[in-house]
Amino acid sequence: PGFHIKGNLNGHGLRIAIVASKFNHNVTSSLLEGAREGLLTHGLEERDIAVAWVPGSLEVPLVALEMARTGRWDALVCLGAVIRGETAHFDYVAGEAARGVASASRETGVPMAFGILTTDNMEQALERAGGKWGNKGYDAALTAIEMANLLRLLRGMES
Repeated sequence: PGFHIKGNLNGHGLRIAIVASKFNHNVTSSLLEGAREGLLTHGLEERDIAVAWVPGSLEVPLVALEMARTGRWDALVCLGAVIRGETAHFDYVAGEAARGVASASRETGVPMAFGILTTDNMEQALERAGGKWGNKGYDAALTAIEMANLLRLLRGMES
């Protein structure tokens, strides 16, 4: 019944930017490594990948928005690590980062893969940045490729 529209993981010809938080750098550098591996092993060329470093996860959405507005990138990968502390700071940063990335994507029409970890402790973050739960940076890179391809399909369809 009907037909299915879906993206694929062929990154050939795509241009993807990564916005990465410097805060919790031991985690985010591993996420970045995973994201780059995901992009390169799925066909992107080194010259078609850009990385912008921001101070923390709260700054990711603004830079992602500005990069998307250039029209140069088919998708963005947003990386960070927000680790719960003993104050409410975690809730504000995690929530605003998620809302900001989603809003920037909707506003620009450029897909933005959310690879900002929100964990209770450093151990959980490291497990998701190349540890026993894989690398969420790699996963986010594949999401960016798939969404870029899906949107290309949708935008190429005749009504």
